Formats: sequence, structure tokens, C-alpha cells
Amino acid sequence: MAFIGWGKEELFLMSLDTGKRYIVIGAGPAGLTAAKSLLALGCTNVLVIEQENVAGGISKTVRHNGNRIDLGGHRFFSKSDEVMQWWQSVLPMESAEIGQDEETFLVRHRLSRILYERKFFAYPVTLSMDTLAKLGFVRLVKIAISYALARLHPVRPEKSLEDFFVNRFGRELYQTFFRDYTQKVWGLPCSELSADWGAQRVKGLSVTAVLAHAIKSIGKSLRGRSKSGIAQKDVETSLIEYFLYPKHGPGSLWETVAHDVERMGGTILYKTKVTGLEYADRITGVAVTPTAGGKSAEETVYPADVVISSMPLQELVADVRGSVPKDVLHVARGLAYRDFMTVGLVLRTSERLADLKDNWIYVQEPDVHMGRIQIFNNWSPYLAKDRQTLLLGLEYFCSEGDRFWTMDDRDFIAMAAGELEKIGLARKEDVLEAFVVRVPKAYPAYFGSYENIGVLQKWLNSVRNLYPVGRNGMHRYNNMDHSMLSALRTVDCLAGKGVAKNDVWQVNAEKEYHEEKG
Repeated sequence: MAFIGWGKEELFLMSLDTGKRYIVIGAGPAGLTAAKSLLALGCTNVLVIEQENVAGGISKTVRHNGNRIDLGGHRFFSKSDEVMQWWQSVLPMESAEIGQDEETFLVRHRLSRILYERKFFAYPVTLSMDTLAKLGFVRLVKIAISYALARLHPVRPEKSLEDFFVNRFGRELYQTFFRDYTQKVWGLPCSELSADWGAQRVKGLSVTAVLAHAIKSIGKSLRGRSKSGIAQKDVETSLIEYFLYPKHGPGSLWETVAHDVERMGGTILYKTKVTGLEYADRITGVAVTPTAGGKSAEETVYPADVVISSMPLQELVADVRGSVPKDVLHVARGLAYRDFMTVGLVLRTSERLADLKDNWIYVQEPDVHMGRIQIFNNWSPYLAKDRQTLLLGLEYFCSEGDRFWTMDDRDFIAMAAGELEKIGLARKEDVLEAFVVRVPKAYPAYFGSYENIGVLQKWLNSVRNLYPVGRNGMHRYNNMDHSMLSALRTVDCLAGKGVAKNDVWQVNAEKEYHEEKG
């Protein structure tokens, strides 16, 4: 084992007396936001450790034979002016003055729908004549009655995600549009999932919110008003109509931020895995090993004054080399995750798919395993190498080591193409090219030992120089903007700007951070 000073030893020696040594674990949205913010404040000893060979984390852009796909579809929209301004300080908006080859933000129209009984329904569910006709009179009556019953006799307290959905939509609407897709995501019935997931992801959305939005939209239409801009701060996030999107996918923004970090004097070590945290009341060093070196790779320990971590909490605690309370270890080991697989498909123009303007489609069909379909041409026309083809992402939710995760790529592609044909969107022979991407720990789950997450949070707060940030770093199903806000508030805490360490846990929990608030 080698114990050395800093990423570039000469940098470490020159700056030893000028600032603390900051180690940031992970070069995803949270980690890079923290690193760039520290450097902007004048910190010179900033080292970022990234296990992959590219920046972006789950927000990276995957490249395959000239095509680019986005893992899950990342809308660049936030109710936080701070985040919106931060993004636009990195990439400019597309304009006639900017060259075609330059990275820019596009303004995209948002459209997502639900595929149910082989028919498309707007998401969030609207009260359009199209929706009413497709549901049919009998189901509409059931929806109305069950919604009325839910409002008159709501389940209190809400113990499960099923309770959460039924209280807001009624049982019939929940079973029609929410149950099957959500169970695909988590691999468990909604009755066994915590209501906290709904509080994190659905928040202000309800039948009442949909009605209010529909009335407001009609009013705008009658007054002849067009979109008032990208801010849309009076609109619940699931109902927004426009969002920003980097021309070449989200990874292009985070790769630009990574270059900024290095230009500002920070160091990023790619293909490097954290293998240990030296701990004695505080983290004194971070041990890392190159991922490309195999079992013979030598471990290096970097001394640290401050550690900002976006690595999964389960792995973080497991890597601590020191005395950790048994109850903390127990909670960390019991944290659960859902993993994610995407089949990237390049297709000949399909008759049914060609006319679709959707960014993504929720597959609420119980007879297929597919959870969601991304149509990347509709995210950005620059993602597909050949604009005469369709570039899709067929998304599957799984658990690392299960039958999907371990399936041979060729078999998995054949299954996915077969399901696409089964639901009537394309023929298997339309597939020109295909590839598989696996993403471990994509979704921190609200089951397992999550109900005792407070035990883990309390201990982490007691480690004076350790600051968890981001989706996996805090084991919270954050959107990208919330992950960034957790990093920004952490830097505020370190800079003495009136933010306590425990306050960071309130990002995406307290009203001031909620998506439906301004």
C-alpha cells in the first residue's frame, strides 16, 4: 500500500498551507457540482474520485457506434432558480449565432404518455375527450365513485404507497394507470412499499391538481397565450410543458463541468474505485484502487480534511476502516436498491412509432416486462447518428444478479424486441442495431432497512468531516436538481453560510425544496 500526498504530488506540496484537502467521491451531478463550487470559492486542493471512465454518473450519455442514449431521460428543469441559472452558466441556449457543432441547450416540448390496453393515454392523466372515450363509460363511473370514496374516507395514516395513490386518485384510477408500472419499477406490490416514495416523486400531483391545470390551460388558450417561458414556476413539475435538454444528451453538460473542474485546478481520477475510508472520529484518508489494474493494482491512500461522498451509503459504510456502531452497520447493510437495464435499439422507421412525438412512454401493460420506452429522436434530433432511423431505449427494472441482469445480451435483446412487437409498436425485423446497458444501484429503494434510515443519518452527521450528497449518497430518490442542491447546500455549510450539516438532509424533504413550490 502506498500512502501519498495528493493526486499530483507537486500540486499538493505547493498548496499544503493554503487550504483544506477536499476529496469528492463520484463525478455525477452532485459530486461535480460540489467540486466546481469549492473551486469557485478558491479551494485549490480538490480531488474527485470516479469509478467509471466518464463523468455524469447516471446522467451520463452512453455512446454506441455514433448513437447517443440517455439513461432514463433527464429533463433539465427545476423550480430552483439557482439550479436553472447554474445549468445555463455551463451551456448556452441554442441560437442562430452559435455554431452547429457547439454544445447548447435546446428547448424541448414535453410529452409523455401511458400505454394501457394497447392505447395511449396522456400522462399525467387529463380529462380530454380522447381520454374519456378510451376509458369508456363504465370505467369512468367506477373512477368517479372510487375517487369520491377516497376523498370522503381517506386512509390515515398512509402506511403504504398504495394508500398514497388511492388517497389521491381513487382505487380504480390507481389500478388503471399506476399499479402495474410502479410494481415493475420496484419488484414489489405497492402495498408493501413505503408511502415515502410517493412523497418524493409524485408530491403535489393529484386529480385536483390535474383539474386545476386543465382549467388554467383552457384559460390560457382562450386568451391566446403561448408558453410564458421555461420557468413554469406555477406548474407542478409533472405537468410542465417545456424543458431544457443538452443537444448531445445530459452527459455533454457534465463532461463540460468536469473539464471546468480540471481547468480551475481540480483533479479527477477516472477508473478509480474507493476501497476504504480511514476513520477515527473523522475521515483521515480515502483509499483508492485503479479499476483497470485487476487484483494486482496497488492501493493508494489520499489524506483528507473534508470528504463529500455521493457513493451508495451501503458501500460507504462498508468501506469505513474504524469502529462503526452495530446498529449503523445493520441499517447500512439492509438498504435496498433497484437496478436498471436499457436496450438501445436502432430501428427502421416504424409506421406506428414514426408519428409519435413522445419523449417517453410508460408501459402499463401487465403482459410484458418492459417498463418504459424512450424515443431519443424526440429528446434531441442530434442523438441518432442517422436521422432516418429511430433510436429507442427499452427500459427494464431488475435486481443485480437476477435472471434479467445475468441474461446473455443477445437473449435480452431478442426478448425486448419481441415485447416491442407484442405491444404493436414495431416488428422484430425492423431492428437494425441493438446493445444493452446495465446500471447498478440506479434507484435507492424505500424498503429494506429504510424505515430506520434516521439511525444512519444521525451517525453520518456525527462524522465531522463527512458530507453525503446526491441520490445514492443520501439514499433518496432525488431528481438531478435535488442532487445538485444537496451539493450546493453542503458547500454553503462548509463556507459558513448559515447552513447546518443536518439541514442538507432536508433538501427534497422540506417545503422550500419541494418541486411544487417556488
